[in-house]
Amino acid sequence: MPQVIEWTGAGPDDIVWRYPAEDMQWGAQLVVHEYETAVFFRDGKSYDSFGPGRHMLTTLNLPKLTAGFSRLAGFTETPFKVAVIFISTKQFAGKFGSKAQTTELAPLMTFGSFWLKVETPQLFVNEVVGGQNAYTTPSVNDFLRGFINEKMIDDLSKYDLVTVFTKLDEISGQVKASLIEYFRRIGLQLVDLKFEGIDTTPEYRDRLFWLKQSGMTSEGVLRMETVKEAAKELGKSSGAALGAGMVLIPPLFQTSTPGAPAVALVVCPSCSAQIPSTSKFCPNCGKSISAMPTQPSQVPSQKCAKCGEILPTGAKFCHSCGTKV
Repeated sequence: MPQVIEWTGAGPDDIVWRYPAEDMQWGAQLVVHEYETAVFFRDGKSYDSFGPGRHMLTTLNLPKLTAGFSRLAGFTETPFKVAVIFISTKQFAGKFGSKAQTTELAPLMTFGSFWLKVETPQLFVNEVVGGQNAYTTPSVNDFLRGFINEKMIDDLSKYDLVTVFTKLDEISGQVKASLIEYFRRIGLQLVDLKFEGIDTTPEYRDRLFWLKQSGMTSEGVLRMETVKEAAKELGKSSGAALGAGMVLIPPLFQTSTPGAPAVALVVCPSCSAQIPSTSKFCPNCGKSISAMPTQPSQVPSQKCAKCGEILPTGAKFCHSCGTKV
């Protein structure tokens, strides 16, 4: 009775299966079902592969294996040792979820679905199955999810927070194009990939809110946060109080564009958020602030005797030229 090498009981989600025995007989029958490929693997390298059909193992239909080991004593004898890896060539669906960072180090949480199939079984066996010791479907799935997450982290790190959230369709297309090339290198075809959700932390959601409401750039929001503590201290000082709990922050918050005007901020009397002085309603809590003074000149201040720079009340040295006040 000739030896029969066959993948039996394959499930709909199984992508790989290793024949349990490595002792092969010449004249054995290799049975490969539809949407399967059998790859002969030995010493970390794939050799001959077989598509659907019934095949008898001979030195003629195993030319690569025969040539590679023809010098080994006893190779033409029976049995000989080799692993047979069955690969399903059907299309598979999977889920991904990753944590990445944008160019300004904003955290990103993404998740979605992907669809793939094995395009080059021998390359897939070399790079993933044998190369990663992933001889079972769960271990292959773990590798693929990790592979997608790693490449997605690399790709998303090229974009800023606003671009990711406002141009997600465009970015997902670029990420997919990049992943297609990555997958091809390990013998896989990425059929499709879709983002189903993307989020960031509450802190960076607030930044996005500011960017949309005030029209600032990401850099502007970062500068705004650098004066946050200064704004709190001004709010506490008696000289900065404007009544009803409102505080106008002096033009310390300068834009990076040469010649551009300073951006004055105030503290909302309702929620204490720092907001542009020209706001009629607080973009954080929605309360009306139409009665709020908006002129920076209303902030008690003094002038440097040497350079004429306007200084906050109580300053002991000029922040522009260093002269003692």
